[in-house]
Amino acid sequence: MGFIGILAGLGLLVALAFRGWSVLLLAPLAALVAAAFSGEPLLAHWTQTFMGSAARFVAQFFPLFLLGAVFGKVMDDTGSVTRIADYMTQKLGAGRAVLAVVLAGAFVTYGGVSLFVAFFVLAPMGLALFRAAGVPRRLMPAAIALGTSTFTMSALPGTPSIQNAIPMPFFGTTPFAAPGLGILASAIMLGFGLWWLNLMEKKARAAGEGFGPGEVAAPAEAAADDPIVRERASTAREFDPAEIKRGAHAPSEPSIGLAALPLIVVVAVNLLMSLVILPRMDVSYLAEPRWGGTSLSAVGGVWSVVVALCAAILTALAVNARRLPSLRTTLDAGANASVLPVFSVASLVGFGAVVAALPAFEAVRDWVLGIDGGPLVSLAVATNILAALTGSASGGLTIALDALGPTYMQIAAATGLDPALMHRVAVIGSGTLDSLPHNGAVVTLLAVCGTTHRESYKDIVMVGIVGALIGLVVVIALGSLVGSF
Repeated sequence: MGFIGILAGLGLLVALAFRGWSVLLLAPLAALVAAAFSGEPLLAHWTQTFMGSAARFVAQFFPLFLLGAVFGKVMDDTGSVTRIADYMTQKLGAGRAVLAVVLAGAFVTYGGVSLFVAFFVLAPMGLALFRAAGVPRRLMPAAIALGTSTFTMSALPGTPSIQNAIPMPFFGTTPFAAPGLGILASAIMLGFGLWWLNLMEKKARAAGEGFGPGEVAAPAEAAADDPIVRERASTAREFDPAEIKRGAHAPSEPSIGLAALPLIVVVAVNLLMSLVILPRMDVSYLAEPRWGGTSLSAVGGVWSVVVALCAAILTALAVNARRLPSLRTTLDAGANASVLPVFSVASLVGFGAVVAALPAFEAVRDWVLGIDGGPLVSLAVATNILAALTGSASGGLTIALDALGPTYMQIAAATGLDPALMHRVAVIGSGTLDSLPHNGAVVTLLAVCGTTHRESYKDIVMVGIVGALIGLVVVIALGSLVGSF
């Protein structure tokens, strides 16, 4: 009965979340359904297990959600994201429209700009470029997804994405875990995705297919106000789309150098904090009870990203001090944009904690750990499945590591497996099957581009799932053979 309860709770969560119900309500309800089938105390699981795990997630990662959303809104309102995208499209031209959109998305998201900010800036601009180049509109979502939601989210070393941060407290790693394997996986994802999109563009031109009918900018405006898009999106990434249109935009755009400077600061400060500054600091005081009896390995990765985002926000504000019409409005909108996503993902984590605490979950744990191929394969399978079911890379990844992270660390200690390798496998694994049709980022992307699943989802699958799976397989194979590098 306990296993049936887990399936019933999960089925309820997935089915109603797909229909736009709030995860804030669904996650505790699904957790209680699973606990009821096991005959477990319901109130204790809700107030102690569910809320305890959700609160720990918020305590660990809310600074990243907050700063990431504020940085994204500052970059949006200063016109920096628009300036960077404009620059890419001007330099590459309409003849390389797909490449321009991919690279613009990759640059801004690797620099720390929130995914949905990138969507709402890139979509209208990219669609206008695709129309001028005669590239089918249906390829636009896949081009944006390739640049914003694949290698810069999960593979490229140092990326400040929340997905790359989640394994750090579990494995004691940094944002630059397994850099060589991450770069290799990034090259595979980017190369495969561009190959596929170019192939589809050539086939469309040969068939005489052009851009297609429809307006250019209207879909993005409508998507920002869609409540179903908002609910699904809030479990997928760290920015509430409802705040996109709030704030005060600068009357003019900065120069390309000033626009790109905060993004460069994110990467540079993150690198310095991770590899130079924090390792030289005396943080022995962290072992004291007043600081939670923790260690630098448990908090250093998050600290690195927090300082990098703070430095980037200050840089963006400094170089645009006279251009922002209302600093308070911009900062408020960014801060508000982080609240619903962090609590939505925390609720998914709370659901996973209740399931992991049930007696029936022992069989699930044994099955996962017993998957042929070793711990890297089983870790990849676990993160893939949970990210697919929840429609959230961050939620699925945290659930998997909450339930299995300590076990994998024991395996690593016993076998000599590098935690950095597990970090990279887990993050890439979370960013593959999360892009199923119900994923909030997919739903939002299609909405802002004005296309449907039928028109564009196949290409999203190829660049967002197939390419990522190929990269994941290569990382696991090489990691198993030669270890982390």
